[in-house]
Amino acid sequence: MAASGSTEETPLPLVLTRFQLSEEYGFLLPDPLTELPEPYGPWMEIAHDLPQLITSHRLRSEVQKMPQLSTRHLRGREELHLAHLVLSFITMGYLWQEGEEGTVKVLPQNLAVPFWEVSQALGLPPILSHTDFVLANWRRKNPNRPLEIENLDTIISLPGGESLRGFILVTLLVEKAAVPGIKAIVQAIRAILQLDEETLHKALQELAEAIGDMSKALKRMHDYVDPAVFYAVIRIFLSGWKDNPAMPDGLIYEGVSDEPMAYSGGSAAQSTVLHAFDELLGIRHSEESTAFLHRMRDYMPPPHRAFVEEIHRAPSLKQHVLSSGDARLRTAFNQCVSALAEFRSYHITIVTKYITVAAAKAKARRAELGDRAGPSVEKPPSALEAKGTGGSHIFSFLKSVRDTTREGMISA
Repeated sequence: MAASGSTEETPLPLVLTRFQLSEEYGFLLPDPLTELPEPYGPWMEIAHDLPQLITSHRLRSEVQKMPQLSTRHLRGREELHLAHLVLSFITMGYLWQEGEEGTVKVLPQNLAVPFWEVSQALGLPPILSHTDFVLANWRRKNPNRPLEIENLDTIISLPGGESLRGFILVTLLVEKAAVPGIKAIVQAIRAILQLDEETLHKALQELAEAIGDMSKALKRMHDYVDPAVFYAVIRIFLSGWKDNPAMPDGLIYEGVSDEPMAYSGGSAAQSTVLHAFDELLGIRHSEESTAFLHRMRDYMPPPHRAFVEEIHRAPSLKQHVLSSGDARLRTAFNQCVSALAEFRSYHITIVTKYITVAAAKAKARRAELGDRAGPSVEKPPSALEAKGTGGSHIFSFLKSVRDTTREGMISA
């Protein structure tokens, strides 16, 4: 069981393939596998039936009956990523099947041991992360048609129906929109090294345009995701067992460690894209935000993390633009920073709608129904009212990061 690819030091200039990045898909796993080899049928069977097993409260009993499978038959990065996706979704369903008041303290050995082994092979933590949820969880309905939402579906799902599908796939389209920006990073660093101002100017224009396209893609969230379903049904399954009052002691991975371990839940801060843009543009966030963002890098595939670190080590774009005294470069640089700040502002708008407003509506509905609010009325997780699924205090974090992005502009 070995993942392909390495992240050993090689000198600049950057080459995308060194970091398991694709010219066409960026950080997305290109055309992920949708089925594991024959020995892993028991995992796939449960994974494909997760929404029904969770809503009928049968998942935990099905997992208890699952055979403990060896991971030694898994070959190459694609099979490992699909195994991690499958085991992470089963784990989240197992943990949160009964809501935040019915959590368990132990992940059973037949799930915990293979999940740990696959995680170790990929350099990922044993929990659902952005890599599983989005980057490795997509397939084309028609292989000859383009990457458009109508032609896309998820590989593995959880409760939430069409809203969950929309949430995953719109996020995927944001990642896809970023691809020209990722390529522009490589061009920009190369241009700085070669003192090629014309290429640098063009790369910055392409970066600003890509960030604008990411904002356009994010706006499609309104068309595909119902805020009530996101807040009351989907969100808990992205929650981790670090900084979560519902699981204050973390989780014991049976057969791996007798001590509980704590991991953060899925978070947009685990997407490598914005980390890469911040490093290129020299954006410096507050100490607290930086600490959280750097912790989120542990949830990225190691080659993606290495890409961000390599950008950090490259010559400073901001210093280059300042010392060049070139007004065109300064304008192009500021357009990139402005587009990034606007993207972050729009993310705050989305979070307000899908969390703050949705929380108020859910509370009002339960209050209105009072004693008539039976078990069929979803009880949203109170532990997540002010926090993101990654464990951050969501609004203070998002606003701080947006404001420090704006401060990255070069004044005239």
